[in-house]
Amino acid sequence: MNSFEETGLKQELLEAISEMGFVEPTPIQALTIPHLLTSDRDIIALAQTGTGKTAAFGLPALHLTDVKNKKTQTLILCPTRELCLQIARDLESYAKFMKGVGVVAVYGGASADTQIRAIRKAGQIIVGTPGRTRDLINRGKLVVSNIERIILDEADEMLTMGFKEELDAILENTPDDKQTLLFSATMSKDIIRVTKKYMDDPVEHSVARVNVGAENVQHVYYTVQAKDKYEVLKRIADINPNIYGIVFCRTRRDTKEISNKLIQDGYSADSLHGDLSQAQRDKVMERFRNKQLQVLVATDVAARGLDVNSLTHVINFTLPDTTESYTHRSGRTGRAGKNGISVAIVHSRELRKIRDIEKRSGIVFKQEVVPTGKDICSIQLLKLIDKIVKVEVDEKQIEPFLPAIYEQFESLDREQLIKHFVSTEFNRFLAYYKNARDINYSSRSRDGGRDRDRDRGRDRDRRDGRDGRDRRDRDRRDGRDRDSRDSRDRDRGRDRDRRDSRDRDSRDSRDRDRRPDRREDRRDERSYDRDRERSSDRRDNRDRQDGGERRERRSEPVARIVKEGFSRMYINVGTKNDLDASRLMGIVNEALDSSSAEIGKIDIMKKFSFFEVDSSVERDLVKGLNGTEFEGVPIVVEVSENKAPPPFTSKKKSYKPGPKTNAVRRLKKKRIAPSSGPRNNRRNRRK
Repeated sequence: MNSFEETGLKQELLEAISEMGFVEPTPIQALTIPHLLTSDRDIIALAQTGTGKTAAFGLPALHLTDVKNKKTQTLILCPTRELCLQIARDLESYAKFMKGVGVVAVYGGASADTQIRAIRKAGQIIVGTPGRTRDLINRGKLVVSNIERIILDEADEMLTMGFKEELDAILENTPDDKQTLLFSATMSKDIIRVTKKYMDDPVEHSVARVNVGAENVQHVYYTVQAKDKYEVLKRIADINPNIYGIVFCRTRRDTKEISNKLIQDGYSADSLHGDLSQAQRDKVMERFRNKQLQVLVATDVAARGLDVNSLTHVINFTLPDTTESYTHRSGRTGRAGKNGISVAIVHSRELRKIRDIEKRSGIVFKQEVVPTGKDICSIQLLKLIDKIVKVEVDEKQIEPFLPAIYEQFESLDREQLIKHFVSTEFNRFLAYYKNARDINYSSRSRDGGRDRDRDRGRDRDRRDGRDGRDRRDRDRRDGRDRDSRDSRDRDRGRDRDRRDSRDRDSRDSRDRDRRPDRREDRRDERSYDRDRERSSDRRDNRDRQDGGERRERRSEPVARIVKEGFSRMYINVGTKNDLDASRLMGIVNEALDSSSAEIGKIDIMKKFSFFEVDSSVERDLVKGLNGTEFEGVPIVVEVSENKAPPPFTSKKKSYKPGPKTNAVRRLKKKRIAPSSGPRNNRRNRRK
């Protein structure tokens, strides 16, 4: 297929995409668009990030929409707010010349009322994140029982983020005869489970081998010590003056820290993470798309939905936990037929991850040597010269100043002038990399290892010499001590035999005296058991009178030490509401629009739960979750006071003495009857 006209799309759609610069369909578009326009069979589409998947399902969805019917006809699910908004904007651009089509984005962290009003007005196509979509379905504000098709975009990422329960709940509310479209870059076990459970005889379209990286991306890694990772990042940026890339970190804290360091060191950088408001995210992305920023530091989730086709580098400051995540990261570069480089900065213990990615995805990594200071200075010098040569000179503006400039430069010849001019810009790199050390882990460890081995060998020889002399002295002393011990042992043996004989006679005599008392022992044991039962009954009666307050108090959560930098949060749902750890993490990620939120200890009770979360997102989490629902229960989230429960004070019931019965008299008499023995004598004296 050479053009979009051959797909059979409506003329309004063709005009819009032509205006956007779409000329020839990508491979995934050429496979899926004709199928969706002519068939109701389910589809599994496997393609790398950046291959035009949004247009592949968005254009047919718009083409098949009945503009006269205002009810929801297509539901598109995606993992993050950023991607949700990106898809909605793209669909609105495609439908620029179509009248009566409503595209509504529903996602957490924004007003649900505004989204509900938009759905009522015209919501033929809903683009949503799993958490907010499920919430609106449970509240009866979003009706999906009659939809014609459901599209799962970035399905593997949704499952990775912990949205399995939400996806299952949403899919169970949809009709059986709907068309299901699954778009993914990887095919994991969880994806296979979804296809078997919710798809009917799907046709599979794949434009590349499953779970592999893009072919036009070069994969390299640098091995250094963990403390030198940031230094390597700077050298990569310096050796590539025209770098335009994304640095991936695992947590928002790392993202902020690395971004701030780069900015302080004079690099054109900024960060993208879940703590930013939508306006801040849009501003950062606008600067990055316009290439006002060279480096964007981001988490995996925050980078979802980025539509940038000319990235030169993807840098893994920390490797992801799964091969699929690495595939998503590296797929950000090498788009639109261009080449790209995916870089991994690892230490020796992470080499296992490199080998695992190679084995699972077929990617071949090449180990590179960290650039030296000399290499970087050479590259930067050539860049500076090229910049000077290509600079545009405004003759009219500079002409009035030339006489004064010539006068200042009269004392310098040509060579001196060039040296002074270049050094003005270049001295920074020369000073910084003048005595730059070699931070490659392998070369340094080999040399240092040989030196350490020689030192250890000399120390071992010295210790062996001393140990030999010490052993000979010990042997002489041991010989003398052994003779002395043998003599003492023989004397002790004779004394022990005489003592054993006397002890046996004494034990036999005591045993004969003790035998008649065994019946008394058994009577005492029975009496003790009866007293213990009565004591237990009295305790049970007191527990019942207190209304079980003692048992309640034991089950109350006690004060615990919260990890520094974390806040302990209370949420009003628990196991009774089918809440578990994975679902709790899912609703937290949905509220923060991030899967990199640092979550600490989780305590799930029957009707409520506690969990620890990074203190920096405490306010956003409370704002994002309060007002939403979970399994039909309005969620209440608040910061838990880290205090112990107040001391228990039972209310004593008033007691009026009545006539004593014989049973009471006997019981009282038995309680206070003193028994013989020093312990009871001391107790009586104290009274």
